[in-house]
Amino acid sequence: MTYQPWQTFYDWDAARNAIRSRRYGILETSAGKFAAIHFRPWPKLIAWPEIWPVGPTYHARGKSDRCLLYFNQPLGHSNFLALKYLVSTSETSLATVLASMTLLDAVAEIKGTDAILSDVANTRFSDRLINRLGWQSHKPQRWHRNYIKRFYGQYPDTCLPLPGR
Repeated sequence: MTYQPWQTFYDWDAARNAIRSRRYGILETSAGKFAAIHFRPWPKLIAWPEIWPVGPTYHARGKSDRCLLYFNQPLGHSNFLALKYLVSTSETSLATVLASMTLLDAVAEIKGTDAILSDVANTRFSDRLINRLGWQSHKPQRWHRNYIKRFYGQYPDTCLPLPGR
């Protein structure tokens, strides 16, 4: 099989080998379920709301109840994943967002990573919710809310129904 810089999988089991080998991806969920996993040749570095002030009610365009979660596996730190960005469309349910987070845990398990790191900028993610999802405060800074979810070989059960299973 030849290397393709852009790949999309709609079947979770078919994507396993790509998940192991690819470093930069997007998890797409809709209606509380896995929709697709997209792989890209470079990491997500910056997003539109970081450049242009769009306000706290910003949602991406597209069909309702859809969530895109961008993750990176930094080159110098292969044992870690970075949750870089999470964007939702209007009327996205909590179940859809939680499905994205659950799938990120499944990606971490397939890759055998030790932890996931994130800088949570959106205040709609309360500290209480983040802690309930298994994340802990990490390296506090004045303008950043850094969190880590540690695994070290013990991964949570994925109770999300995945296509192809």
